[in-house]
Amino acid sequence: MDIHTPESCAKSRLAIRDTLDIVGGKWKLVLIAVLRSGKKGFNELSREAGISPRILSKELHDMETNNLVTRTVFNTKPVTVQYELTAYSESLTEVLSAMEKWGQEHRNKIFSAE
Repeated sequence: MDIHTPESCAKSRLAIRDTLDIVGGKWKLVLIAVLRSGKKGFNELSREAGISPRILSKELHDMETNNLVTRTVFNTKPVTVQYELTAYSESLTEVLSAMEKWGQEHRNKIFSAE
C-alpha cells in the first residue's frame, strides 16, 4: 500500500484536477463513448449523444484542442465534417472501463435497495 504524505496527496490532487479539466463535465466522456463506434458527422453525433449543437461545438473544440478527437472537413456541397477519436484518446480506456464498472455496480446497489 502506498504511504500518503502531504506531498503525494498534493501531486495526486493536481493530477486528478488535470484529468477533470480535460474530460470532466457532462459531455466529454459521453462523446468519447459515442465515437468509440467510429467516425460520426456533427448532426449524427448531436443526435446520438443527445446534446445541443451549440454545446457540442464547444465540447468538440475542447476535445480537439486536447488531442482527443480529429475533425476532417470534406469539400462537398454542403460541406461535410466528420469527427473521430485519436490514438491518444485510447489512453482513457482504463478510466472509461473503471467508470463503467463502478456505474453498473452503483446502479445495481441503488436499485436493489429500493
